[in-house]
Amino acid sequence: MRRAQTGDQVALTQLYEENFDRIYRYIAIKIGDRTEAEDMTQQVFLHALQAISSYREKGMRFASWLYRIAHNQIVDYLRKKTKHATVPLDESLPIPAIGGDPKHIIEQKITIEEIIVATKRLTTAQQEVISLRFASELSITEVAGVMGKSEGAIKALQHSAIIALRKALTTE
Repeated sequence: MRRAQTGDQVALTQLYEENFDRIYRYIAIKIGDRTEAEDMTQQVFLHALQAISSYREKGMRFASWLYRIAHNQIVDYLRKKTKHATVPLDESLPIPAIGGDPKHIIEQKITIEEIIVATKRLTTAQQEVISLRFASELSITEVAGVMGKSEGAIKALQHSAIIALRKALTTE
């Protein structure tokens, strides 16, 4: 981190490569548009590069700092998007192809679509916790840092989100 803060290109590249996929997945899930998610992920890293000299650990890992930047960009994007037409989520999220079995791919897509629909029934905070904990694979501590809440609040929010998600999935 110190090397990156002094402008060391190798260190900056390493930070980028270690974090790009997770930040991209987080943004893609939140906004539902792969192309826009790629652009926004690049913007997150550009913003981080511009502000890296001011980064101080203070108990928050670099990845958590990036998620905070991404979160702020998502909020800005969604504010602007409410004025424009929306793209259906199921057409824009990446559906990973596992093997070449079309039946398996279709079943997986249906499962993902069911989860997306069920997740939309959660509160915004619950959606955020689910996205950060499971799609982005952050720890409770990291999620607390990104969301600006206590670890206890995140645990409670995650618990209620899982219960609500399970209920939504079983009613479908």
